[in-house]
Amino acid sequence: MDDRDPRAVRATQTTLAALGLVLFFLAGLAALPRVFAFHQGSLVGRDVPELSLSLVANGAALGGDGKMLTMGQLRGHAVLLDFWATWCPPCRAEAPIVDKISRRWSDRGVVVVGVDTDTAEQGDPREFALAHGLTYPIVRDLSGAASRSYEIESIPTLVVVSRTGKVVAVRTGITDDSEIERLLERALD
Repeated sequence: MDDRDPRAVRATQTTLAALGLVLFFLAGLAALPRVFAFHQGSLVGRDVPELSLSLVANGAALGGDGKMLTMGQLRGHAVLLDFWATWCPPCRAEAPIVDKISRRWSDRGVVVVGVDTDTAEQGDPREFALAHGLTYPIVRDLSGAASRSYEIESIPTLVVVSRTGKVVAVRTGITDDSEIERLLERALD
């Protein structure tokens, strides 16, 4: 094919325009979690809502799997609550970030808890944690009561709680580790 052929030039321009459009939309999708990440929610500045959920994975440090976990038990610690589900692709992408944060910040008094929002038919958070090497405690919100109390509208959503039990931040969408660390510093102040 001759590059000077007008049809070939037009085809190349059309292909490049289509590729540019695809790249534009992909960049928009990549930025979308950042748009949601700064959603503060009405919880910020308020006392953290109570929750009472069963530990289903990695609960040894908090009393063992099968035991109930309450926010009152975590008073005095900065807490990162990760509302997620096994079927949610952004949640699955964020889980290793949350696990890395959990490992890195545990000796500073930060407790990370995954709050699984799967229904019984959707997935098994314990199985997911084992398969993906997650080490932080995971509780299950089968009834959705905790999600309602925390005003969770979409997942993944992170809720950062100070040592004094005040909600410091709410972030929806994939949040990178540097942003999570910045929020945890605020929770420890």
